[in-house]
Amino acid sequence: MSRIVVKVGSSSLTTPDGHIDPERLEGLVDAVAAVRARGDDVVLVSSGAIAAGLGPLGLPERPRDLPTQQAAASVGQSALMAQYSARFACSELTVGQVLLTVDDVTRRSHYRNAHQTFAKLLELGIVPIVNENDTVATSEIRFGDNDRLAALVAHLVQADLLVLLSDVDGLYTAHPSEPGSRLIEQVASEADLAHADIARVGSAVGTGGMVTKVEAARIATAAGIPVVLTSAGRAAAALGGEPVGTRFAPTGKRRPSRLLWLAHASQTKGAVRLDAGAVRALTDRGASLLAAGITGVTGEFSAGDPVDVLGPDGAVVARGLVNFDSDELPGLLGRSTDDIVAELGPDYDRTVVHRDDLMLLGQPAG
Repeated sequence: MSRIVVKVGSSSLTTPDGHIDPERLEGLVDAVAAVRARGDDVVLVSSGAIAAGLGPLGLPERPRDLPTQQAAASVGQSALMAQYSARFACSELTVGQVLLTVDDVTRRSHYRNAHQTFAKLLELGIVPIVNENDTVATSEIRFGDNDRLAALVAHLVQADLLVLLSDVDGLYTAHPSEPGSRLIEQVASEADLAHADIARVGSAVGTGGMVTKVEAARIATAAGIPVVLTSAGRAAAALGGEPVGTRFAPTGKRRPSRLLWLAHASQTKGAVRLDAGAVRALTDRGASLLAAGITGVTGEFSAGDPVDVLGPDGAVVARGLVNFDSDELPGLLGRSTDDIVAELGPDYDRTVVHRDDLMLLGQPAG
């Protein structure tokens, strides 16, 4: 049995005025149902909630302000799921809605819960339909696009394949309409991207573009997951194993690390600078980061936020989830944990970044 994560973008599901296109949705569902019929698991990462809300709310285009986006997502998500549920029912399949935020794939307890939810849904034969929780996500805590979300979900569920469906049928050397433009059928390394056209942005109803799809492919392939990029109209062929679109070969090995996102998809909130001894403790001994080894703090962040961990020369050596607010740390720098606890109490008996929440950069993830 294989496990496939399929991502479909807003422009592949909706009409220009923002309504769900039933024919497009039915074609996608039928392709996914065929995968289930042969005994494989499928997780569907579907954009379209905000786009689906444009028509009912009378909005001519995707709103720019966050509150209106959230309102459109609230209206559109239910419409989107209703149509998915009805169409999958034609193949005697039940769907389950999974709305995720960044916390769900970063914080330990959230990640564990998300993993268990997917495992149980798939065990029960349910088709999970995933979207970012646009109704509550803020601009500061969001994936930014469902391409990255799909790559992280593929890692979370230990998928064997990630299929990115878009309004183009693959990665080209130039815009497909330009004379001499050529489809890039295989990407085995960064060198194969040297002549690729990745400058195009997303559609009027979407947020992604070719840049985000290539970045998603990097995330997934670094975790040992191959990726196929093609158009939604070729979903059945792609899911059937036919050589369509662009295939990205794995560049790394499968590793059970929930912090893969830190290396590829995070926007850090600040940084801590270490002395040379602290860097060696992290990189050579796999130690947690303590206040004693920190020489400086920049940026504004809260406990649980991602931060860059810098060496004495300012180079980023790691990223991690910090356990202190930025305004707490300056008074703790260079001091031992015992001294800090003796002065401030047991609430301060914690590492600045625990080794389980730390991702070394330039080294294998895991």
